[in-house]
Amino acid sequence: MGGKKREAVVTGTGNVFRDLGLADPEDRKLRVQLAVRLNELIDEHRLSQKAVAKRFGILQPHVSDLRNFKLSRFSSERLVRFITMLDRDIDIVIRPRDSVRKIGQVSVLFTV
Repeated sequence: MGGKKREAVVTGTGNVFRDLGLADPEDRKLRVQLAVRLNELIDEHRLSQKAVAKRFGILQPHVSDLRNFKLSRFSSERLVRFITMLDRDIDIVIRPRDSVRKIGQVSVLFTV
């Protein structure tokens, strides 16, 4: 008949890890957000992987993992500590959740 095939479009939740059905989606999202900022700071400081490894007290191959967003070896707490080692302060603000969402969320906001 030549009719066009229709595909369903599903709106995402705002967390790709949740949409993919992966374990610990909120923690995964948080670690990616922290790693994005951490990699930006490494670039701003113009640090080599060797220099980052020395500053953070980790092996250079682990820095490579971080730079390539292979984050399984890094907890959120560890990423936060690394950010503070690059001369940044971190404030944690706890506020009422948006009434639209069923559960609260964690977001990382960057300031200059």
